[in-house]
Amino acid sequence: MSARTKARKRALDVLFSCELRDETPLEALERVLAEGERPTTEYTVTLVRGVAEHQSQIDELLSSYSEGWTLSRMPAVDRNVLRLGVFELLHVDDVPDGVAVSEAMALVRELSTDESPQFVNGVLGTIQRNKTSILGG
Repeated sequence: MSARTKARKRALDVLFSCELRDETPLEALERVLAEGERPTTEYTVTLVRGVAEHQSQIDELLSSYSEGWTLSRMPAVDRNVLRLGVFELLHVDDVPDGVAVSEAMALVRELSTDESPQFVNGVLGTIQRNKTSILGG
């Protein structure tokens, strides 16, 4: 497992826990750091901060591109994996789009429902195909 794969999984843990504890992603990150649970890598911090910074845009995109699903209706793992995937697709230049999508699918394949990989692939694939218009170029 690569360092970035571990970082994504750790970032997912932080994002998932913030929902359970009714915290913001940044509050959850600060709590985890204060408790001495160092992130796997600095990339974990980058992911959590990036999702937090862009969460309103990310959630808006997820709401419009996940046909028939509201954010609240999605399994929490899927919702947060999608947030990570969209952040990487749109805001992390050194991660190829295909890697962002396949890493997201690997996380839900391991941690979520049998239908989740297909769902996550569909949503992220649509966002990837519309990336230029989403980013305004």
